[in-house]
Amino acid sequence: MSDDPKPDLPPHPALTATKTRRNFYGRVHGKTLRSSQKTYLSEDLAALRLRNVSFDENPARELLDLDTVPGSGPLWLEVGFGGGEHLAHMAGENPDVRFIGCEPYVNGVAMLLGLLRRNPVENVALHPGDVRDLFDVLPDGCIEKTFLNYPDPWPKARHHRRRFVTQEHLQPLHRVMVPGAEFRVATDIPDYARQTLEEAPEAGFELVSDTHEAWDDWFSTRYEQKALREGRVPQYLTFRRI
Repeated sequence: MSDDPKPDLPPHPALTATKTRRNFYGRVHGKTLRSSQKTYLSEDLAALRLRNVSFDENPARELLDLDTVPGSGPLWLEVGFGGGEHLAHMAGENPDVRFIGCEPYVNGVAMLLGLLRRNPVENVALHPGDVRDLFDVLPDGCIEKTFLNYPDPWPKARHHRRRFVTQEHLQPLHRVMVPGAEFRVATDIPDYARQTLEEAPEAGFELVSDTHEAWDDWFSTRYEQKALREGRVPQYLTFRRI
C-alpha cells in the first residue's frame, strides 16, 4: 500500500491509520470523494479514530487502553463495515454496548461518518485500516461479539488465502474474543461459507448455526440488497468462541 493518500483525500493525521507494514491486497480508495465526504473525514474521523493502532503511532505494539473507547458496557467488533449501515444501526439500537468498527476502504469510512452525522451515537470508535494491526494491540479476551458481513469474496482459487477466514486472521480473532463470545458471518458466496465452515473450527470456533434465515436483529446492507437483486442467496453462520 502506498503511504501517500489519493490526491482527492484531505491531508489529516487520521489517515495515518490506513498505513500498514503488512502485505495488503484490498481496496483502500475508490471513486473520487464528494466534497461532503471530504468534510466528514477532515472534521469527524479524528475524534472517532482509535489511537496507537498503526505502526507509525505504536511501533512497540503496546496494548490499547480500551477505556478510551466511548460509552460503557461490553465491546463488539465489526470487521470490514463497508458503507457502515449495519454498524450505525447496531450502535443506535445498543447504546449500552461499545462498538469498534474496522474498515480500510476510505470511501466506506466516509459513508459511515455521514451516517453518524445524521444519526449521532456516543458508543463507536473506528480503525480505518487493516484489522490485523488492530489485533496486534487488543488485549486477550476483550471482545464479546464480532461481525463479519459480506467480506471481500476473493473468488479466484489462488486468492482464497487473502480471505479473512484464514488462520492468519481467525487465530488472532480467537485470542481477542471472550470465551463463549459470538462470531457472526454473513455471505452470499457459497464457497466463502464452505471455507468459513472449514477454517473457523480449526481456529477454535464452534458452529452454532448455519442457515439462510437472518438473525433477529439483522440490518440488511447495500451489499446484501445487491446480492438479492442478482439472485444470490445469503447464508448466515454463527460460531461460538471455544
